[in-house]
Amino acid sequence: MAQAVFVADGGGSKTDLALLGLDGSLLARSRQPAFPPYEVGAAGTAERLDQALDKMQAEIISATMPGAGLPDEVVTVEMAALCFAGLDWEYEKQEFTDAVRGYPWARHGLIVDTDTFPLLRAGTDEATAVAVICGTGMNCVGRAASGATAWFAAIGEVSGDWGGGRQLGTEAIWHAARAADGRGPATILQELTPKALGVKSMDEVTLGYHTGSLDEDAIPELSPVVFQAAQAGDQVALSVVDRQAEEVVAYAMAALRRLGVTGQPCPIVLGGGVLAARPEPLVKAIEAKLAMREPLAYSVIVTDPPVLGAALMAFDALGASPAVLDEVRRSLSGA
Repeated sequence: MAQAVFVADGGGSKTDLALLGLDGSLLARSRQPAFPPYEVGAAGTAERLDQALDKMQAEIISATMPGAGLPDEVVTVEMAALCFAGLDWEYEKQEFTDAVRGYPWARHGLIVDTDTFPLLRAGTDEATAVAVICGTGMNCVGRAASGATAWFAAIGEVSGDWGGGRQLGTEAIWHAARAADGRGPATILQELTPKALGVKSMDEVTLGYHTGSLDEDAIPELSPVVFQAAQAGDQVALSVVDRQAEEVVAYAMAALRRLGVTGQPCPIVLGGGVLAARPEPLVKAIEAKLAMREPLAYSVIVTDPPVLGAALMAFDALGASPAVLDEVRRSLSGA
Protein backbone atom coordinates (compact mmCIF):
# COMPACT_ATOMS: atom_id res chain seq x y z
CA MET A 1 0.00 0.00 0.00
CA ALA A 2 1.46 3.34 -1.08
CA GLN A 3 1.91 6.31 1.23
CA ALA A 4 0.43 9.55 -0.03
CA VAL A 5 -0.43 13.18 0.58
CA PHE A 6 -4.04 14.34 0.14
CA VAL A 7 -4.61 18.04 -0.54
CA ALA A 8 -7.65 20.21 -1.21
CA ASP A 9 -8.17 23.85 -2.07
CA GLY A 10 -11.76 25.05 -1.95
CA GLY A 11 -12.88 28.54 -2.93
CA GLY A 12 -16.23 30.06 -3.68
CA SER A 13 -16.54 28.57 -7.16
CA LYS A 14 -14.67 25.24 -7.21
CA THR A 15 -12.84 22.63 -5.16
CA ASP A 16 -9.51 21.34 -6.42
CA LEU A 17 -8.15 18.09 -4.99
CA ALA A 18 -5.00 16.06 -5.54
CA LEU A 19 -3.42 12.88 -4.27
CA LEU A 20 0.37 12.72 -4.49
CA GLY A 21 3.02 10.16 -3.67
CA LEU A 22 5.64 11.00 -1.06
CA ASP A 23 8.06 11.61 -3.92
CA GLY A 24 5.84 14.46 -5.13
CA SER A 25 4.43 12.59 -8.11
CA LEU A 26 0.75 13.03 -8.98
CA LEU A 27 -1.37 9.95 -8.32
CA ALA A 28 -4.83 11.41 -8.97
CA ARG A 29 -6.53 14.75 -9.47
CA SER A 30 -10.13 15.96 -9.18
CA ARG A 31 -11.90 19.27 -9.71
CA GLN A 32 -15.41 19.64 -8.35
CA PRO A 33 -17.98 22.36 -7.66
CA ALA A 34 -17.52 24.37 -4.48
CA PHE A 35 -18.46 22.74 -1.18
CA PRO A 36 -16.87 24.92 1.54
CA PRO A 37 -17.87 24.44 5.18
CA TYR A 38 -19.71 27.77 5.28
CA GLU A 39 -22.13 26.42 2.64
CA VAL A 40 -22.52 22.72 3.45
CA GLY A 41 -21.27 22.61 7.04
CA ALA A 42 -18.05 21.16 8.40
CA ALA A 43 -19.44 17.60 8.39
CA GLY A 44 -20.75 18.02 4.84
CA THR A 45 -17.38 19.16 3.53
CA ALA A 46 -15.61 16.34 5.33
CA GLU A 47 -18.01 13.79 3.82
CA ARG A 48 -17.51 15.19 0.33
CA LEU A 49 -13.74 14.98 0.78
CA ASP A 50 -14.02 11.35 1.84
CA GLN A 51 -16.15 10.57 -1.23
CA ALA A 52 -13.66 12.35 -3.49
CA LEU A 53 -10.75 10.40 -2.03
CA ASP A 54 -12.60 7.11 -2.57
CA LYS A 55 -13.21 8.06 -6.21
CA MET A 56 -9.58 9.01 -6.78
CA GLN A 57 -8.44 5.70 -5.31
CA ALA A 58 -10.84 3.88 -7.64
CA GLU A 59 -9.33 5.77 -10.57
CA ILE A 60 -5.84 4.69 -9.52
CA ILE A 61 -6.97 1.05 -9.46
CA SER A 62 -8.63 1.41 -12.85
CA ALA A 63 -5.53 2.97 -14.38
CA THR A 64 -2.96 0.58 -12.90
CA MET A 65 -4.88 -2.67 -12.48
CA PRO A 66 -7.79 -2.80 -14.95
CA GLY A 67 -10.40 -5.35 -13.93
CA ALA A 68 -9.00 -5.78 -10.43
CA GLY A 69 -11.29 -5.75 -7.44
CA LEU A 70 -11.23 -2.57 -5.40
CA PRO A 71 -9.58 -2.95 -1.97
CA ASP A 72 -10.65 -0.88 0.99
CA GLU A 73 -7.64 1.42 0.55
CA VAL A 74 -5.10 1.92 -2.22
CA VAL A 75 -3.02 4.47 -0.33
CA THR A 76 -2.37 5.46 3.25
CA VAL A 77 -2.59 9.21 3.69
CA GLU A 78 0.36 10.41 5.73
CA MET A 79 -0.47 14.10 5.47
CA ALA A 80 -3.62 16.00 4.49
CA ALA A 81 -3.69 19.74 3.80
CA LEU A 82 -7.25 21.03 3.55
CA CYS A 83 -7.63 24.72 2.74
CA PHE A 84 -11.08 26.21 2.29
CA ALA A 85 -12.61 29.64 1.96
CA GLY A 86 -14.25 30.71 5.19
CA LEU A 87 -11.83 28.97 7.56
CA ASP A 88 -10.53 32.25 8.94
CA TRP A 89 -11.53 32.22 12.60
CA GLU A 90 -9.98 29.71 14.97
CA TYR A 91 -13.36 28.27 15.94
CA GLU A 92 -14.12 27.59 12.25
CA LYS A 93 -10.84 25.75 11.82
CA GLN A 94 -11.44 23.75 14.98
CA GLU A 95 -14.97 22.73 13.94
CA PHE A 96 -13.68 21.55 10.59
CA THR A 97 -10.71 19.77 12.16
CA ASP A 98 -13.05 17.93 14.51
CA ALA A 99 -15.24 16.92 11.54
CA VAL A 100 -12.43 15.46 9.43
CA ARG A 101 -10.60 13.74 12.30
CA GLY A 102 -13.21 10.99 12.16
CA TYR A 103 -11.85 9.75 8.83
CA PRO A 104 -8.79 7.47 8.60
CA TRP A 105 -7.06 9.72 6.07
CA ALA A 106 -7.03 12.63 8.56
CA ARG A 107 -5.64 10.77 11.56
CA HIS A 108 -1.96 11.30 10.82
CA GLY A 109 -0.60 14.67 9.69
CA LEU A 110 -3.29 17.32 9.16
CA ILE A 111 -3.24 20.97 8.11
CA VAL A 112 -6.47 22.97 8.13
CA ASP A 113 -6.42 26.58 6.98
CA THR A 114 -8.07 29.24 4.89
CA ASP A 115 -7.66 29.13 1.10
CA THR A 116 -5.43 32.23 1.02
CA PHE A 117 -2.32 30.64 2.54
CA PRO A 118 -1.96 28.17 -0.38
CA LEU A 119 -1.83 31.15 -2.74
CA LEU A 120 0.93 32.68 -0.62
CA ARG A 121 2.92 29.43 -0.60
CA ALA A 122 2.47 28.85 -4.34
CA GLY A 123 3.66 32.35 -5.15
CA THR A 124 6.89 32.60 -3.22
CA ASP A 125 9.44 30.81 -1.06
CA GLU A 126 10.26 34.06 0.77
CA ALA A 127 9.79 33.96 4.53
CA THR A 128 8.22 37.43 4.50
CA ALA A 129 5.39 37.88 2.03
CA VAL A 130 1.80 39.02 1.58
CA ALA A 131 -0.89 37.43 -0.59
CA VAL A 132 -4.07 39.06 -1.85
CA ILE A 133 -6.68 36.82 -3.42
CA CYS A 134 -9.27 38.29 -5.75
CA GLY A 135 -11.58 35.58 -6.99
CA THR A 136 -15.31 35.40 -6.33
CA GLY A 137 -14.53 37.53 -3.28
CA MET A 138 -11.39 38.91 -1.68
CA ASN A 139 -9.06 38.07 1.18
CA CYS A 140 -5.49 38.66 2.29
CA VAL A 141 -2.88 37.03 4.50
CA GLY A 142 0.72 37.81 5.32
CA ARG A 143 3.64 36.25 7.12
CA ALA A 144 6.96 37.57 8.41
CA ALA A 145 10.26 35.84 8.99
CA SER A 146 9.67 36.46 12.69
CA GLY A 147 6.73 34.06 12.59
CA ALA A 148 4.10 36.78 12.81
CA THR A 149 1.03 36.47 10.59
CA ALA A 150 -1.69 38.85 9.47
CA TRP A 151 -5.16 37.87 8.36
CA PHE A 152 -8.54 39.47 7.67
CA ALA A 153 -12.06 38.33 8.49
CA ALA A 154 -13.22 38.73 4.87
CA ILE A 155 -16.88 37.97 5.49
CA GLY A 156 -18.39 40.77 3.43
CA GLU A 157 -19.55 44.30 4.10
CA VAL A 158 -19.66 43.78 7.87
CA SER A 159 -15.88 43.29 7.82
CA GLY A 160 -15.33 46.23 5.48
CA ASP A 161 -14.91 44.23 2.27
CA TRP A 162 -15.40 45.39 -1.28
CA GLY A 163 -14.33 43.72 -4.50
CA GLY A 164 -13.89 40.39 -6.23
CA GLY A 165 -15.68 38.85 -9.17
CA ARG A 166 -19.16 39.04 -7.68
CA GLN A 167 -18.72 42.70 -6.79
CA LEU A 168 -17.31 43.55 -10.22
CA GLY A 169 -20.16 41.72 -11.96
CA THR A 170 -22.68 43.54 -9.80
CA GLU A 171 -21.02 46.86 -10.63
CA ALA A 172 -21.28 46.08 -14.36
CA ILE A 173 -25.02 45.46 -14.00
CA TRP A 174 -25.58 48.47 -11.72
CA HIS A 175 -23.82 50.99 -13.94
CA ALA A 176 -25.35 49.53 -17.11
CA ALA A 177 -28.86 49.72 -15.64
CA ARG A 178 -28.40 53.35 -14.59
CA ALA A 179 -26.99 54.29 -17.99
CA ALA A 180 -29.95 52.63 -19.68
CA ASP A 181 -32.62 54.50 -17.71
CA GLY A 182 -30.83 57.84 -17.58
CA ARG A 183 -29.83 57.96 -13.91
CA GLY A 184 -26.16 57.42 -14.59
CA PRO A 185 -23.49 58.44 -17.08
CA ALA A 186 -23.21 56.79 -20.47
CA THR A 187 -21.08 53.67 -20.53
CA ILE A 188 -20.48 50.84 -23.00
CA LEU A 189 -21.32 48.50 -20.15
CA GLN A 190 -24.91 49.14 -21.24
CA GLU A 191 -24.20 47.17 -24.42
CA LEU A 192 -21.58 44.72 -23.16
CA THR A 193 -23.47 43.48 -20.10
CA PRO A 194 -26.66 42.24 -21.84
CA LYS A 195 -24.54 40.69 -24.58
CA ALA A 196 -22.47 38.76 -22.03
CA LEU A 197 -25.69 37.49 -20.44
CA GLY A 198 -27.18 36.41 -23.76
CA VAL A 199 -30.02 38.96 -23.85
CA LYS A 200 -30.64 42.09 -25.90
CA SER A 201 -31.16 44.93 -23.42
CA MET A 202 -30.78 45.99 -19.81
CA ASP A 203 -34.56 45.78 -19.45
CA GLU A 204 -34.23 42.05 -20.16
CA VAL A 205 -31.37 41.83 -17.66
CA THR A 206 -33.42 43.47 -14.93
CA LEU A 207 -36.46 41.33 -15.67
CA GLY A 208 -34.30 38.21 -15.90
CA TYR A 209 -32.92 38.65 -12.39
CA HIS A 210 -36.35 39.67 -11.08
CA THR A 211 -38.02 36.51 -12.41
CA GLY A 212 -35.09 34.18 -11.83
CA SER A 213 -34.49 33.36 -15.49
CA LEU A 214 -30.95 34.71 -15.12
CA ASP A 215 -28.66 32.90 -12.69
CA GLU A 216 -27.30 35.13 -9.92
CA ASP A 217 -24.53 32.63 -9.28
CA ALA A 218 -23.09 33.57 -12.69
CA ILE A 219 -22.68 37.25 -11.80
CA PRO A 220 -18.93 36.85 -11.03
CA GLU A 221 -18.46 35.75 -14.65
CA LEU A 222 -19.30 39.30 -15.72
CA SER A 223 -16.07 40.73 -14.31
CA PRO A 224 -14.23 40.45 -17.69
CA VAL A 225 -16.86 42.83 -19.13
CA VAL A 226 -15.62 45.55 -16.78
CA PHE A 227 -12.03 45.07 -17.92
CA GLN A 228 -13.06 44.97 -21.58
CA ALA A 229 -14.83 48.31 -21.17
CA ALA A 230 -11.91 49.78 -19.24
CA GLN A 231 -9.48 48.66 -21.92
CA ALA A 232 -11.61 50.60 -24.42
CA GLY A 233 -11.25 53.74 -22.29
CA ASP A 234 -14.74 53.75 -20.77
CA GLN A 235 -14.59 56.16 -17.82
CA VAL A 236 -17.23 54.37 -15.75
CA ALA A 237 -15.44 51.04 -16.09
CA LEU A 238 -12.09 52.68 -15.38
CA SER A 239 -13.50 54.04 -12.11
CA VAL A 240 -14.59 50.54 -11.09
CA VAL A 241 -11.18 49.10 -11.97
CA ASP A 242 -9.46 51.87 -10.01
CA ARG A 243 -11.51 51.05 -6.94
CA GLN A 244 -10.72 47.36 -7.27
CA ALA A 245 -7.00 48.16 -7.54
CA GLU A 246 -7.32 50.40 -4.48
CA GLU A 247 -8.83 47.53 -2.49
CA VAL A 248 -6.04 45.14 -3.48
CA VAL A 249 -3.36 47.63 -2.45
CA ALA A 250 -5.23 48.58 0.74
CA TYR A 251 -5.18 44.93 1.81
CA ALA A 252 -1.49 44.60 1.00
CA MET A 253 -0.49 47.80 2.79
CA ALA A 254 -2.52 46.91 5.88
CA ALA A 255 -0.85 43.50 6.06
CA LEU A 256 2.63 44.98 5.64
CA ARG A 257 2.01 47.50 8.42
CA ARG A 258 0.58 44.89 10.76
CA LEU A 259 3.58 42.64 10.16
CA GLY A 260 5.97 45.54 10.70
CA VAL A 261 7.72 44.96 7.36
CA THR A 262 7.14 48.21 5.48
CA GLY A 263 10.08 49.85 3.75
CA GLN A 264 11.77 46.60 2.71
CA PRO A 265 11.62 44.30 -0.33
CA CYS A 266 8.58 42.08 -0.06
CA PRO A 267 6.62 40.04 -2.61
CA ILE A 268 2.92 40.81 -2.88
CA VAL A 269 1.45 37.60 -4.27
CA LEU A 270 -1.67 38.17 -6.35
CA GLY A 271 -4.06 35.39 -7.32
CA GLY A 272 -7.59 34.15 -7.58
CA GLY A 273 -9.65 33.95 -10.74
CA VAL A 274 -9.84 37.71 -11.36
CA LEU A 275 -6.14 38.43 -10.89
CA ALA A 276 -4.85 35.20 -12.43
CA ALA A 277 -6.47 36.28 -15.70
CA ARG A 278 -4.04 39.25 -15.67
CA PRO A 279 -6.53 41.93 -16.82
CA GLU A 280 -4.21 44.65 -18.08
CA PRO A 281 -6.11 47.69 -16.73
CA LEU A 282 -6.28 46.17 -13.24
CA VAL A 283 -2.68 44.95 -13.13
CA LYS A 284 -1.35 48.34 -14.28
CA ALA A 285 -3.45 50.18 -11.70
CA ILE A 286 -2.30 47.88 -8.87
CA GLU A 287 1.36 48.20 -9.80
CA ALA A 288 1.12 51.99 -10.05
CA LYS A 289 -0.55 52.33 -6.65
CA LEU A 290 1.87 49.89 -5.04
CA ALA A 291 4.89 51.74 -6.48
CA MET A 292 3.66 55.01 -4.97
CA ARG A 293 3.00 53.63 -1.49
CA GLU A 294 5.59 50.89 -1.02
CA PRO A 295 8.30 51.17 -3.73
CA LEU A 296 10.31 48.18 -2.48
CA ALA A 297 7.35 45.81 -2.63
CA TYR A 298 6.81 43.92 -5.86
CA SER A 299 3.89 41.98 -7.28
CA VAL A 300 3.93 38.29 -8.21
CA ILE A 301 0.90 37.01 -10.11
CA VAL A 302 0.14 33.33 -9.56
CA THR A 303 -1.48 31.48 -12.44
CA ASP A 304 -0.80 28.01 -11.04
CA PRO A 305 -3.76 26.45 -9.22
CA PRO A 306 -3.84 27.22 -5.48
CA VAL A 307 -3.96 23.48 -4.80
CA LEU A 308 -0.25 23.58 -5.62
CA GLY A 309 0.25 25.82 -2.60
CA ALA A 310 -1.73 23.43 -0.40
CA ALA A 311 0.50 20.59 -1.58
CA LEU A 312 3.67 22.57 -0.89
CA MET A 313 2.37 23.33 2.62
CA ALA A 314 1.82 19.60 3.18
CA PHE A 315 5.27 18.62 1.95
CA ASP A 316 6.87 21.43 3.95
CA ALA A 317 5.29 19.90 7.06
CA LEU A 318 6.75 16.52 6.09
CA GLY A 319 10.21 18.08 5.78
CA ALA A 320 10.44 17.28 2.08
CA SER A 321 13.69 17.88 0.22
CA PRO A 322 14.04 20.61 -2.44
CA ALA A 323 13.98 17.88 -5.10
CA VAL A 324 10.61 16.59 -3.86
CA LEU A 325 9.21 20.13 -3.73
CA ASP A 326 10.34 20.61 -7.33
CA GLU A 327 8.49 17.42 -8.28
CA VAL A 328 5.35 18.70 -6.55
CA ARG A 329 5.56 21.86 -8.64
CA ARG A 330 6.02 19.84 -11.82
CA SER A 331 3.06 17.67 -10.91
CA LEU A 332 0.62 20.51 -10.26
CA SER A 333 1.90 23.67 -11.97
CA GLY A 334 -0.48 24.76 -14.69
CA ALA A 335 -2.71 21.74 -14.07
